Amino acid sequence: MPEGKVLIIVGDASETLDTMYPYYRLVEAGFTPVVAAPEKRLYQMVLHEVKPGWTITKEWEGYTIQADIAFSEINPDDYVGIFFSGGRAPEYIRYDKDLVAATQAFFAANKPIASVCHGVEIPAYADCVKGRRMATVPKCKFDLEVCGGIFVNEPCVIDGNLVSGRTFHDNGHFVGPWIKLLEEQAKLVNA
Repeated sequence: MPEGKVLIIVGDASETLDTMYPYYRLVEAGFTPVVAAPEKRLYQMVLHEVKPGWTITKEWEGYTIQADIAFSEINPDDYVGIFFSGGRAPEYIRYDKDLVAATQAFFAANKPIASVCHGVEIPAYADCVKGRRMATVPKCKFDLEVCGGIFVNEPCVIDGNLVSGRTFHDNGHFVGPWIKLLEEQAKLVNA
């Protein structure tokens, strides 16, 4: 079974299913998920859904999640990959200089990276999406394209080391391929 730690990036208002599904899939695959956030504390996640008759997303409280480390404590060399969760959190946390530096380091090292929904806002702000094909929720298409990325409206988009999905509805499509990349990375690290 693979060994290795994988970062999951969150903040207040991270989407619950965007976060918890990959968290437990990592555990199932033998990885140690490490939750990173602006500071080491408990964070409130949310649930997002477009209700019948609504034209925008409705949000309500979901589960909470404990951050294991603060962004300032991330040493990218300690991790085999990184996951950018969705929800409203990325809109706020993307400006954190330590998160930007860590994001750039994962892209530079070509480690397995996954993003879902609004998670795209973090690598986009970190100037890491130029020429990269990615899925995201359609309302974040602008964020991706204005930063030089290529929007693909599919449940799983694989562009080298980068795997992405549009929303939690795509979890069953893109998380598995990302975990396969993590397993390959873990073999290299543990060889």
